[in-house]
Amino acid sequence: MRWLHALGHALAITGSMTWEILWALILGFALSAVVQAVVRRSTIIRRLGDDRPRTLALAAGLGAASSSCSYAAVALARSLFRQGASFAAAMAFEIASTNLVVELGVILALLIGWQFTLAELAGGPIMIILVALVFRLCLRQKLLDAAAAQAARGLRGSMEGHAAMDMTIAAGGSLWQRLGSPQALTSVSRIFVMEWAAVIRDVAAGLLIAGAVAAWVPDSFWGRLFLSGHPLASRLRGPLIGPVVSLLSFVCSIGNVPLAGVLWNGGISFGGVVAFLFADLIIVPILVIYRKYYGTKMMLFVLATFYATMAAAGYLTELIFGGLGLIPAGRHAKVTGASVQWNYTTVLDVIFGILAAALCYRFVRTGGIPMLKMMGGPPGAAGDSRDHHAGAGPPS
Repeated sequence: MRWLHALGHALAITGSMTWEILWALILGFALSAVVQAVVRRSTIIRRLGDDRPRTLALAAGLGAASSSCSYAAVALARSLFRQGASFAAAMAFEIASTNLVVELGVILALLIGWQFTLAELAGGPIMIILVALVFRLCLRQKLLDAAAAQAARGLRGSMEGHAAMDMTIAAGGSLWQRLGSPQALTSVSRIFVMEWAAVIRDVAAGLLIAGAVAAWVPDSFWGRLFLSGHPLASRLRGPLIGPVVSLLSFVCSIGNVPLAGVLWNGGISFGGVVAFLFADLIIVPILVIYRKYYGTKMMLFVLATFYATMAAAGYLTELIFGGLGLIPAGRHAKVTGASVQWNYTTVLDVIFGILAAALCYRFVRTGGIPMLKMMGGPPGAAGDSRDHHAGAGPPS
């Protein structure tokens, strides 16, 4: 009975967190789908051929407008590298694609606090700059050539079918003309559903893990781990241990946010939360994919570079936000104590639930189901990219 009570407590926390953030998840994915519908894959590939600051800034901007699924982002970065993008630009795209996306910022603001959204938006560019500097100083041409040769082999990773699909609006014209075209709603619905399908396992796993940790791990454990009784030591330790916790959690992308809330309530430093969130790109399953894509030596180089720059970005972000007085004084992430009741959250959940249902209905009506079967396969399974433009499929 004690185990049943403990399990029920953890599931109750998971359920309350899910109810609290459901509308924000739908809103974030819907906004992301609109942006992705007008950003064409050919534009991304054509403009990322070097590692100049302007190119890296463009890669970050295009990544922020792309998929929030870490696996799809890693697969797409490999595809960009194989098609002529510089390795630094491909990695900048990958970092932004999982850490600067709309849906992550919305969930951070709702679950932990708007200061963390700003910290991600500030820390992401800092990390990209640091990664580019390390690559320029330490990445040897011999290792880069070996990585390119390995990438050219096309070994399969994860979510490659999803990464290879081009679901942008096929119509020409300006951005507003494309959004006003008959194909726009179909394109948005396809991207919305496919993005949900890509991250649903990580989101669910993140919520379940966060619920279990919040319910079963005592505050005293986090206090000792994060040295919360020693402010300076805590600030020094947080960005170093945050990525390690993320690496071992096996959860990536948006699924990390609930656990970040638990860590924040438990005493990890502000910079530690930032570093933890960035580390979704070095979890063990993704490291295995890096090894397949680029070889063992490049995987280790990327791991070392990402870990060092994540920690450095955490330190710098905490220093900047501390100087500006933007670090929250309290630790009140909404990971415990919330309950389902009739309030603004419920109203928003209902409204955005209707929106999600309408987009799912459009997705099914326009021949989207076969695309779901292809998303986990190799790039070739997605077929010709033209088959997945919004104009394809049966009319509604």
